[in-house]
Amino acid sequence: MHLYIRTDANGKIGAGHIMRCIALAQAWQYQGGEVTFISCCENDPIRERITQEGFSFVSIVRPHPHSSDLTQTLNIIESKRPNDPSSVWLVLDGYHFTPEYQKAIRDTGNYLLVIDDMNHLPQYHANILLNQNIHAPDLNYHCDEDTALLLGTRYVLLRREFLKYRGFKRQIPDQAKNILVTLGGADPDNVTLKVIEALKLLDYPEIEVKIIIGPANPHQNLLSQTLFSSFSAFELLINPPDMPELMAWADLAISAAGSTCWELAFMQLPFVAIVAAENQCQSAQKLANRLVTVFNVADNMFIKNIVHSLKSLLNNKIIREKLSGSIQNLIDGAGVNRTMQACNGNRGYANGL
Repeated sequence: MHLYIRTDANGKIGAGHIMRCIALAQAWQYQGGEVTFISCCENDPIRERITQEGFSFVSIVRPHPHSSDLTQTLNIIESKRPNDPSSVWLVLDGYHFTPEYQKAIRDTGNYLLVIDDMNHLPQYHANILLNQNIHAPDLNYHCDEDTALLLGTRYVLLRREFLKYRGFKRQIPDQAKNILVTLGGADPDNVTLKVIEALKLLDYPEIEVKIIIGPANPHQNLLSQTLFSSFSAFELLINPPDMPELMAWADLAISAAGSTCWELAFMQLPFVAIVAAENQCQSAQKLANRLVTVFNVADNMFIKNIVHSLKSLLNNKIIREKLSGSIQNLIDGAGVNRTMQACNGNRGYANGL
C-alpha cells in the first residue's frame, strides 16, 4: 500500500499540518507501506525532516487553487500506482483543498482521507474524515454517504517520539520554575515576543525559560537579539529534535491553542493557551472547560493578563495539579492506531468507537 500525503507548510500556516501527517506516515511505514509527501514547502529543515524519516518528497510549485496542483498530484499518483487504485491512499491536510479538489481525487478510485479542523466547507468528499480536536464531535459535517467520521481527541495523531512516554507520571513541584514557550511553527505575528515581554514583567529570577520556535518562523533574528541582550535565563531553541523531552522537563507551558495542546495534554503538562488564529477558537473554548486558562492575542490587556495568570500558576501547586489531572485523560496515545485501523477497512470500528 502506498500513502500519498498532500499538505503544505510556509511562514503563514506554519508546519503543523505536516507534523501531524508525519505521525500517520510513521505508522504507515512501520506496517510496511510506502509514503510520499507531495508538498509546497518553503523550508529546508521541514523537507529534511520528511526525507530523514525515509519518506519520499515531491515538490508542488503552485498550490491549489492553481489548477496545476490537482493535475500534478494526480499525475504523481498515476505514475507510481499499480493497476489497482484501491492500493493507494491519499491524505489531504489543508484548508485550501476545496470540495471540488476532494471530489476529483475520489472520482479516480483512490481512497481519500481528509484531515480537518473547522468544518469550514459546505461539503466534504472523502472515504474518511478526521478531525482530532476536542470540539470535533459537536460539528455537523456534510459528507458523502459512505464517509467514515473520526472525530475527537481519541484520534489525535502523535508522532512516535511522544509514544515512548506512555506511562509517564508527571511530578508537580511546589513552585514551577521551568517554563516552556511554544507558539507554533511560524508565528507570523510574533506572539512569542509578547510572551517574552510578559515573562520579563514577572521578575522571577529563579525561573528558567526555553522558547521554541519553528523553522518557518520569520522572526528568528529579532528574537535571538532580544534574548541575547536581555535575559540570561531564557534560551531560544530553533526546531529542536525532541519536543517531548522538553515537555517532560517543563513545569508549565505557554502554548498556541493548536495541535501542540494535545501533545501537552498527553505529557500531562499544565499549560495556558493563546488563541492566535481563527481555527483555534473552538478548541480553546473546550479547553477552558478543562481549567486551561485561555488568552486571545487580540485582547488589549493580553500581556497584563498573562502576567497575572502566570503569577498565580507558578506559586500554586494545587491549581497545577488540578489542571494536569483535567487534561491527562484527553489523549491516550492510540489515535494513530485507530486511524490506521480505519484505513485498513474496519469501518464499523471507525464509526462506532
